[in-house]
Amino acid sequence: MKLLVIGCGHCGARIAAQFGGLGRKARRERRLDIITASFAVTTNAADFDAPLSTEDAPLQKIIIGAAAAPGYADGETNELAAEIARDESEKVIEAVDPHLGTNEVDAFMLIAAAAGGTGSGLIPVLTRHLKERYFSKPAYNLIVLPFVKEEIEKPDAVYNAGTCLKSAYLAADAVFLVDNQRYLTDNISPEDNQNQINARIIAPFYNLLCAGEERSPANIGGKVLDAGDIIQSLAGWTVIGRGTDQKERTLLGVREQSLFPGLVPDGKGAVGSQLAMVEKGIRLVSEALDELSLDCNPQNAGRALYLLAAPPEAMHISLIKELGGSLKRVAPDATIRGGDYPRRGRTLELSLILSELGDVQRVTELFSKAVDYITGERTRRKRKASYEKPDEEAFGRIPLLL
Repeated sequence: MKLLVIGCGHCGARIAAQFGGLGRKARRERRLDIITASFAVTTNAADFDAPLSTEDAPLQKIIIGAAAAPGYADGETNELAAEIARDESEKVIEAVDPHLGTNEVDAFMLIAAAAGGTGSGLIPVLTRHLKERYFSKPAYNLIVLPFVKEEIEKPDAVYNAGTCLKSAYLAADAVFLVDNQRYLTDNISPEDNQNQINARIIAPFYNLLCAGEERSPANIGGKVLDAGDIIQSLAGWTVIGRGTDQKERTLLGVREQSLFPGLVPDGKGAVGSQLAMVEKGIRLVSEALDELSLDCNPQNAGRALYLLAAPPEAMHISLIKELGGSLKRVAPDATIRGGDYPRRGRTLELSLILSELGDVQRVTELFSKAVDYITGERTRRKRKASYEKPDEEAFGRIPLLL
């Protein structure tokens, strides 16, 4: 699957640059094109002060609204950014259009932080304009939810998040939700923390995007997941994650350092081999669920997709069946699509998407907080107005000194 990526605001620009790096990695390691172009759109030139891209993974920068909002930055509500996007979306369309003419693009991916005053206002408006212009191509949003600290320290953060999420849900074909708090690591600098978080956000997309673009017969599985399968699996609130066999994992008291070497680590003969594969499938699904971009209830998913990337000799039919079976048990109402992606190496990796989620607690909480903020803001304005306008009778009885 080939994406054209657009980052909105500072956070969106940083993640768009990471997607550009992912495209560079695919070209270098697999000779595949999965990211046709990466853009960053902002109203504040200062968002581009830090280096965001490299020579072989360029990030094309677009500044809009310079006259309307010079120096505009995060820390305010997002209405002005949305207004600028409505007025100047054609500038983004003009930058994007040549890449659609020269490269095959399966979908757009727009990225922003929900809490900021810039990206959260730009992303739903730009998404709608892109869909109106290129109606045959789906437009997805990847929205990073605020840290708990942001919600406490920035009163406008929950308002921005609420309006951004509601508008994006109505504008985009699907919204990937990412909870920053899940990826937070103690005892490292904020800059390193953010870089690590962004790298973990995009990592599950790598094999999913590459699988359908493969041309080498050795890397084409029995069931290929291509762009059409992914598009059919995405709608509404969506989360993504991955599980691997690279780290120690404990599940129901069973400890295993690696699913390799050997395809029969826990038994001998046909029965032992089949049981081992079933156990591997359970563990991979369990880890992928633990690593989802947002904590959610899989039972609320209406659609699901999984991709197993593994050495050809590990593509055991029992393992593949168990992956689908395990996922069906945790997401019983979901329409499930699955595929396999043979890769040389010693690692098994399961990419997992849960989509069309019916009830997401974190989103509901942000909506409730946004309503509380709006209610409180109206109350504050009424109080301020009453303070500024004195009682007319009392005012008239006070002597005038002028």
